[in-house]
Amino acid sequence: MRPSLKLTARLAAYVAVWLLLTAVLTVVVFTHSSRTTTLASHDAVLRPDLGGQVVLRTGPVLPDLRVDAGSRVGVEVTLGKTDADTTEELVERYALIAQDPDGPETRIREDLGALLTDSAQRGAALGALPLLVWVLVGSNRRRELASRLWRPRWVAVVVTAAAVALALTQPWHEDPATLAAQEEWVPLQQYLGDQVDVPDDLLGVEVRGDITTSQTRRLIESAIDTYDTSRTFYRQAVEDAADLDLRVPEEGDTVAVLVSDRHDNIGMDAVARAVADRGGATAVLDAGDDTSTGKPWEAFSLDSLVAAFDDDTFDERRWAVSGNHDNGTFVSGHLADHGWTVLDAEVVEGPGGGLILGVADPRSSGLGNWRDEKGLTFSEVADRLADAACASDEAGDRIGTLLVHDANLADPTLARGCADLVLAGHTHVRSAPTAVLGDNGEVGYTFTTGTTGGAAYAIALGSKPRRDAEIALVTYRDGRAVGIQSVALRTNGDFVVDDYLSLVEIAP
Repeated sequence: MRPSLKLTARLAAYVAVWLLLTAVLTVVVFTHSSRTTTLASHDAVLRPDLGGQVVLRTGPVLPDLRVDAGSRVGVEVTLGKTDADTTEELVERYALIAQDPDGPETRIREDLGALLTDSAQRGAALGALPLLVWVLVGSNRRRELASRLWRPRWVAVVVTAAAVALALTQPWHEDPATLAAQEEWVPLQQYLGDQVDVPDDLLGVEVRGDITTSQTRRLIESAIDTYDTSRTFYRQAVEDAADLDLRVPEEGDTVAVLVSDRHDNIGMDAVARAVADRGGATAVLDAGDDTSTGKPWEAFSLDSLVAAFDDDTFDERRWAVSGNHDNGTFVSGHLADHGWTVLDAEVVEGPGGGLILGVADPRSSGLGNWRDEKGLTFSEVADRLADAACASDEAGDRIGTLLVHDANLADPTLARGCADLVLAGHTHVRSAPTAVLGDNGEVGYTFTTGTTGGAAYAIALGSKPRRDAEIALVTYRDGRAVGIQSVALRTNGDFVVDDYLSLVEIAP
C-alpha cells in the first residue's frame, strides 16, 4: 500500500474510533449528569436517563407521577423550593400549569438539549484522550509494554487495583429497604378509584404510592377538577377563536397581536395565539406585566408565552417591554434569551418595516435606569423617551410604534408629535384609540389594551379569567399603523369582537 493511502486509512481509523468513543462517552456523561432549572414555579433538578419516562418527584407529601416520554430518552424531575404558602395553593397551581403544558415541555427540552450538547463536548474531549496517548506512546513502546503485561509485578498491580475498586464500591451490600422501594406505579384512575372521573388527557399518568392520607387524596381530586375545568374552558375558547369574525388583512398589511398584563395566566396564551392566527397576525407586541413579581419561580409564565409564539410565523417579529410588576431583570432577560426583542430605549425595526421604540416601566425595581443613569423618576424617563423619539424623527427616522407599559410614559412624546402610535396596558381596562395633535403639527395616536390575562389583581392564574381578557390586533401598512381591532374573552367563555377602527377616521 502506498504511504499516502496507508496514512489516509490510519487517519480514517482514528476518526472512526474517536467517533465511536465520543458516542459512547456522550451517552455515559449525559445519563450521569444533572441540570438545575426552574419548572412549574419550583427550583428543579433534571436528571436524564434512558428509561423512556418523564418522572416527577414531588417530595415527601404528594405522590410521585410519571408519563411516557414518547422516546427512548427519559428524565427524572425532582422538585425543590417553591414560594407557595400552602400545599393546597401548590397543588392548585400544578393543576393550572398542567392544563397548558407547552411551556414546561419546552423548558425541559431546552435544558436537556443544552445538557446533551455539554455532554457531547465532554465526550469528544474524553474520546480524544486515549487516541492521543496511543499516538504519543508510539508502536515500538506499545509493543514493549505489551510484552511486560504478563509479568508478576504487572499482574499484582491489576489485582490490587481491582481489589481497591471492589472495596470502595462494595457491590455485595444491598441498599436498605425504603418506603419508595415498596411502592408501585399504578394508573391515576386506579389510584383514585372509580369515584373520581379522570379526564382522558390524564389516563396515561401513573402514580407511585400506596399510602396516602385522605387529605392528600382530596387535594389531588380537587386538582383534577381544577385541571378539567380550566382545560375545558380554554380549549373551547381556542376552538371558538378559529371562527371569530375578524378583519381580513389586505395585500400589503402587516398585523401584530398586542398582549399585556398576562399576570401568569398561561391559559390565555393559546387563546391569544388562536386569535392572532384568525386575524392573520405575523408579529407580537408585549406591553409587559407578564408576571406578578418578576421572580424566577414565574418562569413558567414566560415559558408559556414563548411556546405560544415560537415558530417561523413570528420569528424575529416579537417585541416586549417589562411592566411595573416585572421586577428586576429576570423577565426581560428570559425573553431576550428566547429570541424576543426586549426594547431598551434603542430605536429598532418594528412591525411592517416601521421603527419601534420602547423602554421598561421605571417603577420596576432595578429597571428605573436610562442607560447608565440611575434612579430616574417616571417623569424623567418619559422626558428621555421623548428626547429619543424626537431625535430619531428629526433625523428622518420617524417612530411608527412607541411600546410602553403605561401610556402616561409616552405623553411627552405625543405632545411633541414624535411618534405615530403609542401602545400600552397597565390599567387592565381598555381605552379607545385617541388622536393627539403634537406641537409640530404631526398627529399621533394612543391606545391602551385591557388585561390579556383577565387579571383583577397582580396574579391571574386561574381556571378562567377573573375579568374580560383582552387581545388587540394592530394593522400596519407601509410601516405605519392604520387600524386596531379588539377582542375580549368574557368570564362566561363568550367572545366580544369590536369593529375594526381605522385610525384615519379619528384624526383631528
